[in-house]
Amino acid sequence: MRALTRRRAERRFVLLTSVRWLPAGVTFGMVVLLPLERGLSLAEIGVLMSLQGFVVLGLELPTGGLADAIGRRPLLLAAAALAVASTCVFLVAESFGVFALALVLQGVFRALDSGPLEAWFVDTALADEPDADLDAPLGRAAAALGTTIAIGAAAGGALVAWHPIPGASALVLPFIVSAALYALFGVLVAMLVREPPRERVSFAFAVRETPLAMRGGLRLLRRSGVLRGLVLVEVFWSVAMIAFESLAPVRLTEQLGSESAAAAVFGPASAVAWGLFAIGSSSVVIVRRRLGPAGAAMAMRVLNGAVVVLMGVGAGPVGLLIGYGLAYLTHGAAGPLHNALLHRQSGSETRAMALSINSMIAGGAHSLGLLVLMPLAEATSPQVAIVAAGAFSTLGALGYLPALRQQRRSVAG
Repeated sequence: MRALTRRRAERRFVLLTSVRWLPAGVTFGMVVLLPLERGLSLAEIGVLMSLQGFVVLGLELPTGGLADAIGRRPLLLAAAALAVASTCVFLVAESFGVFALALVLQGVFRALDSGPLEAWFVDTALADEPDADLDAPLGRAAAALGTTIAIGAAAGGALVAWHPIPGASALVLPFIVSAALYALFGVLVAMLVREPPRERVSFAFAVRETPLAMRGGLRLLRRSGVLRGLVLVEVFWSVAMIAFESLAPVRLTEQLGSESAAAAVFGPASAVAWGLFAIGSSSVVIVRRRLGPAGAAMAMRVLNGAVVVLMGVGAGPVGLLIGYGLAYLTHGAAGPLHNALLHRQSGSETRAMALSINSMIAGGAHSLGLLVLMPLAEATSPQVAIVAAGAFSTLGALGYLPALRQQRRSVAG
């Protein structure tokens, strides 16, 4: 089999990233609004959302080790199948228990999906060009992600406004479309993701090799203070994400008076926000050139937390949505910078594990944050919870200090 060049692998990576995140855009914000519409409380929704994170927390290391042991492609195909299943269960759920089942399936999907595609691209790119720059292609993929989520969010808002299914909630059709798009992603993975030939993988081989890969990743974490700092950043970053992913639609519902009204506004607003995310992702080369990768990542973490606070204190729906857009602008710039730093701390044999450790900490922090912030929003107001999340998240900039010191030593050397 002819090896892929870096440029061809990048084109496939960008396409697959786009298709992977398009269905998430179509239902963006509605994952909170649908159970709210079906009678669940904010505290119950917080527990549901945390279930997904705790499942991810438990499975990230085994799935990351499995991806390093048997390859990225099998895990991506399994993830696509579970994405379809979890979306269908969520769509028909009426009770807390069925919603919980959907979120558990979603957690397994997220654990399988969290690192293999990016790890596949980085391995392929570095095999073709060992000194290849990673910031720019990761930025382009993140920009494509933001653009497709923007398109998906606009389409989701349009589907809610269209509401062509009599007798059903206006929030139903976006989830049907989302399930179909996840199925398309699975088909494209089967066609486009190519890996070096491996021996036929047996179940016994997977059971034997996965713990070895996990131990290799954990040894890397123990040896590298830079990697530990990068992973720590996720604790704070994830709390900020709760504010603009889960609390923003709740705050908008409070301001506009109904879930359907909030969904109709939130779709176009999310499209604009994800467009700003794409702009932020595209700007990483400029920001990195001025501050260096670690300095730029630190600046984006501080700015992101600050604009989340702005989102909370802004007056009315307009103030909320301005802060929301700026949060996504800085969020988009921060991601590629963070991941490029992460990849330089690992090799091919531990790359998926490093991404999984990063994602595991993010998922665990996200779940714990939901258990605190959603009840806080119910006891006080969504506005108070948003401001608290933004202020807390700025502390994550301290996690980049080891990488910043390493950067300065490299420049001096």
